[in-house]
This record gives sequence, C-alpha cells and structure tokens, in this order.
Amino acid sequence: MNGKLETATLGAGCFWCVEAVFQSLKGVEHVVSGYAGGHVANPLYEQVCMGNTGHAEAVQITFDPEVISFDDILAVFWRTHDPTTKNRQGHDSGPQYRSVIFCHSEEQRITAEKSRREMDASGSWPAPIVTEIVPYTNFYPADARHRDYFLNHPEEAYCQVVIEPKIDKLRKNFPGKVKR
Repeated sequence: MNGKLETATLGAGCFWCVEAVFQSLKGVEHVVSGYAGGHVANPLYEQVCMGNTGHAEAVQITFDPEVISFDDILAVFWRTHDPTTKNRQGHDSGPQYRSVIFCHSEEQRITAEKSRREMDASGSWPAPIVTEIVPYTNFYPADARHRDYFLNHPEEAYCQVVIEPKIDKLRKNFPGKVKR
C-alpha cells in the first residue's frame, strides 16, 4: 500500500447490498453505508425512506488504488446491480434506490462517463443504462443499526435471499478481486 487512499461514493439500490459487495474486495479499506446527493442535512433513515430528501442510499468506499483501481470499482458496480432501472433495484423502489456515481474529481467523472458508455455499448443489458453521474456534494453515514448489516446479520432472511446471491455473483465474476 502506498498510503494514498482514494474515495468513491456509489448508489446502487439498498446500501446493505452494496456495502457487502465492496467490503468483499481486496484493496478496499473501508465501506460506510449512508446517504448522498440530497438537500437535507444529517437525514435519518426514516426520512430518506420517504423519498423526498433527495438522498440516495449510498456507500462511501475508501480504497487503495495500487490494489484496486477506480475502473475496477466501477466494473464491480456495473455487474452487481441493474443500472437500467430508474429508481428501483429488485423490490426496493423510489429515488433513494437510484443508480448513481457521485464523482469526487473531474478524473472520476471522465472515468465514470467512459465506463458507462462502454458498458452501455457492451449489450450486457436489454435496456439502456440510466445511472446518474453527478458531482459529489455530501455524504451522511447511516446510524449504527444500518452499517455493516451483512457482517452483523448474515442469518437474516434478507441477507440470505438478496445479499448472498450478489456476493456469489461477485465471486464468480471477479474471483481474483475477492478477499474471502
């Protein structure tokens, strides 16, 4: 590790799922579930669930770019959620579940837009990608009961039915990148 860590902030549906996926990757130092992109300071989970705070459920990922690049982060992002459904992932619907990349720099924006164009052109999905690419403005960590959910509750039905298949997909598609 070179000591220079970078940050990525992504929304891809329920933050429990996204958090669990990125916690599984080599080179990812820290993942925090929370809320990003909205107009309400320090929102509560219940407020975000109402869908009128402007926030997306998101994760903030701290990673070592010498181990895993931002391009690799985006490759995992695209392959572990449906970027073609507006404001919906599985049974979760509303603007808080939108697919979004919050760019921390102009370099991230350029990389994200190129990645989205390439993924859209790949034909991997039957519909066009609707993922937003926007400047990073804010991030508010979720309360403790919503962080590290999969790690703390692997026996919960939601974890077994929704999150575990995403982790299995990650292991299948990115075997050299997974920690466990």
